[in-house]
Amino acid sequence: VKATRRKPARLRVAQFLRRQQVLQLYRKILRAIREVPAEADRRYLKDWAREEFRRNKEAREEDAIRMMITQGNMQLQELQRTLKLAKS
Repeated sequence: VKATRRKPARLRVAQFLRRQQVLQLYRKILRAIREVPAEADRRYLKDWAREEFRRNKEAREEDAIRMMITQGNMQLQELQRTLKLAKS
């Protein structure tokens, strides 16, 4: 039996740009998490971030994706503020 490979779906320009936004947000969140001083907290936050992105991986509705990006950016800003306060 010959295995067939599916060609990757071609992304429209808007989808490609949105995907780049999501990946950029994910990387920023992981970078911010590296700054968390407690190992257990870092591990928890990293697992949480991975799970959130995995859970929403199949989202295709443009409005929902934009909303999730906005929420993710707000959560990132909150984490960054918290880390800044903890350092001072």
